[in-house]
Amino acid sequence: MAKIFIYNESVNRMETYYRGEGQAMPYNTNNTLTVREFKARSVSQTLWTTRNTMLAWNAQRYIYGAPIYVGAAFRRPWEDGHGNQSQHYAGVAFDVGQILTAEQRQVLYNSARRSGVWSYVEPIGQTPLWVHFDKRTFPPACITGGYPRISRGAKGVYVLVAQDGLNTLGFSTRGLDGIFGTNTRSAVLRFQASRGLVNDGIIGCNTWKELQNEVVGIGRKSTTID
Repeated sequence: MAKIFIYNESVNRMETYYRGEGQAMPYNTNNTLTVREFKARSVSQTLWTTRNTMLAWNAQRYIYGAPIYVGAAFRRPWEDGHGNQSQHYAGVAFDVGQILTAEQRQVLYNSARRSGVWSYVEPIGQTPLWVHFDKRTFPPACITGGYPRISRGAKGVYVLVAQDGLNTLGFSTRGLDGIFGTNTRSAVLRFQASRGLVNDGIIGCNTWKELQNEVVGIGRKSTTID
């Protein structure tokens, strides 16, 4: 049984669901995306994404008009498998179509580009063996891309990414809930002080870089929270 956090943008609220791996993801229609498909290769039973990501998937699946094979979707940072500020760690990205021919992937890519429902569709020349699309949040904290700046009062999947990393590195946020409150800010301040970063309690470009560089791929630790 998976525990699934959903950030509902329409009401600025974190929601929690429990689903078996064969069940549809929350907000998914017609069972076109199961929990197992969304988990892909992740070993975690705690997952997260956003309502808008699920609605974008629903629209994409309807527009494409056929099943879409998902090779990679959710991962937690300490599991590795993607770049340090990958949108897969935020639960808003899909790598799909790995079992299709090149011609079929081109059709899927064109469908994703024309759909208008994704924040970003990777140029197919950069991912010739799959199609990547995601529902990332803009603007990024770093001019080179990545995650948005977050601070006290923020809610959502990027807060979950930060909390997951901080806890795994031993800077306790006293929970994993997607809400940037007093305990999360305290953990950020302690992390920043220990790494010689600007000690402002805000996760901007430099703090994101340091946090993700350290946590990606190190594996689950005793301090990791589910």
